[in-house]
Amino acid sequence: MKKISKKIKSNKNQSKRKRIVLLIFFLPIIFLLIVAIYSSRPEQTEPEKPLIPEEFIPIYKAAENKFGVPWYLLAAIHRVETIFSTMDPMLSPVGAEGHMQFMPCTFVGWSHPTCTDLGQGDIPDEEKMNPETIAKYNGYGIDANGDGIADPWNIEDAIFSAANFLAKSGAANGDIHKAIFAYNHSDQYVEDVMYYVEIYKNYERNAIDGLSTGIKETQ
Repeated sequence: MKKISKKIKSNKNQSKRKRIVLLIFFLPIIFLLIVAIYSSRPEQTEPEKPLIPEEFIPIYKAAENKFGVPWYLLAAIHRVETIFSTMDPMLSPVGAEGHMQFMPCTFVGWSHPTCTDLGQGDIPDEEKMNPETIAKYNGYGIDANGDGIADPWNIEDAIFSAANFLAKSGAANGDIHKAIFAYNHSDQYVEDVMYYVEIYKNYERNAIDGLSTGIKETQ
């Protein structure tokens, strides 16, 4: 009886060892299968935003045709100034206003009698948005849509006004850096704008090649 009991006990031990060996053998395989299943699932990513909102491109190009300023320079400044008009409010602490952040005195003209210091001035809207007043004081504001008002808060007027300023500051003659610096007297500003200029000037080519969504902007 003792021999039979020992034999049964030995068989149980052997069976237990076999189960342990099999478990050790199959665990890595099970783990790898689980990893393979989960890694094969497609990643859910947010759709990438286009580099430039499409509705603005025709305005940039119309301004380019009129003033000879590269459309992608206008896009780059628009991006830096108000992130394509998404900033709220579009009014800076020093008084720059609208889609392209014009100081009132730059828009209506620095010879306006109230224009001093940084250029906020004390200009009533009926004067600031009047094309005749702007012409009188040698400002840069433009009535682009022909409604009789040059409005820095109107996207067409703002972009055309920026193109007018940049053209007279050298951009129409190819002096892009000089024009950007005139727009905002900061070397860092020039660097920031040029970063987007280098991206946007190849925008259409990339879009044709199906690569436009492969370029991500830094926020």
